[in-house]
Amino acid sequence: MDPRTIGVLGGGQLGRMLVEAASRLNIDVVILDKPSDAPAKQIQATKSHIDGDFKDPDRIRELAQKSDILTIEIEHVNADILEILSRENVVIHPSPLTIRLIQDKYVQKTHLSKNHIPVVDFLEVLSRQELMDAASKFGYPFMLKSKTLAYDGRGNYVVRSADDIEEALKSLGNYEKPLYAERWAPFVKELAVMVVRRANGEVKSYPVVETVHRENICHLVIAPAQINGLVLASAKDMAERAIRTLEGAGVFGVEMFLMSDGSIYVNEIAPRPHNSGHYTIEACETSQYENHLRSILDIPLGSTELKVSAAAMINILGKSGDFEECLRPCTKALATPGATIHLYGKKECRKGRKMGHITTVADSIYQLFERIGPIIKVIDEDDSSIPRTTIQPLVGIIMGSDSDLPTMKTCAEMLESFDVPFELSIVSAHRTPLRMVEYAKNAHKRGIKVIVAGAGGAAHLPGMVAALTPLPVIGVPVKGKTLDGVDSLYSIVQMPRGVPVATVAINNSMNAGLLAVRQLGAFIPSYLEKMEQFMEEQENEVLAKVGRLEEVERVFTICGIGTDVLDLKNGFNITASSKFISS
Repeated sequence: MDPRTIGVLGGGQLGRMLVEAASRLNIDVVILDKPSDAPAKQIQATKSHIDGDFKDPDRIRELAQKSDILTIEIEHVNADILEILSRENVVIHPSPLTIRLIQDKYVQKTHLSKNHIPVVDFLEVLSRQELMDAASKFGYPFMLKSKTLAYDGRGNYVVRSADDIEEALKSLGNYEKPLYAERWAPFVKELAVMVVRRANGEVKSYPVVETVHRENICHLVIAPAQINGLVLASAKDMAERAIRTLEGAGVFGVEMFLMSDGSIYVNEIAPRPHNSGHYTIEACETSQYENHLRSILDIPLGSTELKVSAAAMINILGKSGDFEECLRPCTKALATPGATIHLYGKKECRKGRKMGHITTVADSIYQLFERIGPIIKVIDEDDSSIPRTTIQPLVGIIMGSDSDLPTMKTCAEMLESFDVPFELSIVSAHRTPLRMVEYAKNAHKRGIKVIVAGAGGAAHLPGMVAALTPLPVIGVPVKGKTLDGVDSLYSIVQMPRGVPVATVAINNSMNAGLLAVRQLGAFIPSYLEKMEQFMEEQENEVLAKVGRLEEVERVFTICGIGTDVLDLKNGFNITASSKFISS
């Protein structure tokens, strides 16, 4: 592995996880931070680190002398000395210019706006008059923010009315720090994307995640975000475009707002590994920390793909000075399948401090919520921090007319019983052909894995959709008024070679639902387990009927009654017969 030594400004939990990734690659790391037992230093005690402020020019120069490459795990560093060192040919990633730009959120927003990256409207506020002008332009509520040293909600104030202005100014230091105002963004979700930029310019991004905040601190991360796949693609593209406007290599956290109309705004960027990317350690093929090292060393980047279907990260935040109370979620996580605990080794527990995190992985988003629910409940008794969100559908149920709904309803009920998220829609091959084309071509991009198409009469819908989508299509012939659905069945099964469509019996959408579950089970093991349970229940139900029938036959034999009286064709009622015999 690359023999160069990496110097890291900052020794917190991000540095700790960076050291863990470096140790697996035999990469030497030197940490600069004040505490001699900082979280990052604790797990690399065999190395010589530097005790000192990561803003101190002398200590930073000392770190540069002991390292081949400098990087950061916190952006609130001394950009002046980094720029000087850069001119002295010290390799620093990300670029000191990028660090300086991101340190000032107003400058950051200006940069993004000039590069055509959508951001919420904002205005510089240098005086009370400019603040009142911003209130007049944006209306209430609006955000008043510090330009610098703002993180985890610090340096932000929601101005809900004119009465809040004095308190907002007091809270933010009465212009001791420069301020700016921002139009209120009524977002429906907060999203984040970790983007990796290699020193040679190559850019990759991780899946889009949903972040849930409590008291302005990230509390929960859901991967992947449960939003339309086309919106996911747009968010990834926007995040990558934003990072391409910056200089230097490394991992960048891009936080975004998703609006109700599907539009996306970039909120802010972190020039380092980020809280919303912790999940990548267990859930992705290469963690954000390893890819940060690869990117600044200019060696091939690892895959950023998920290796599980779903994952969540729960921050362990201090509530008071009580360590036992803080770590209660970990006790629950120890008994949770798919859960991994990361504790940061911090000696002091205080309200809002990040003490660790729990990552949980699962086969499906339903299974994920089942697993994290008990952990969340320890933190938040009413479960209010679990997002009440619509889970993105895996199966699309479509039909040519609402008259097909009574038949297709059984498919929906079957999928619901297996906890398979689905969508139900009318798509006519004859009356809405353009809608059919759009649906079929975009279904897989939106995240659909299987399509169940019901149609009667000519029944062209399943075949036409199958000709347009790479997804498996299951056709359900719907019984008509004239030919009893035989015409529909023939239309579906007589597809030409190269356009496969699975077909079930006439009106049997239940089997279509079961087949869809089996297809999902090919890559989501929990659905296979549920299918096995379903089959076992079916078998037990039949065996129970056999047992009852054999008992009736035995009683009839004892009473000297011939079994030929059992009118099975007309549905012999065993219970009624048993009562008759016993009486």
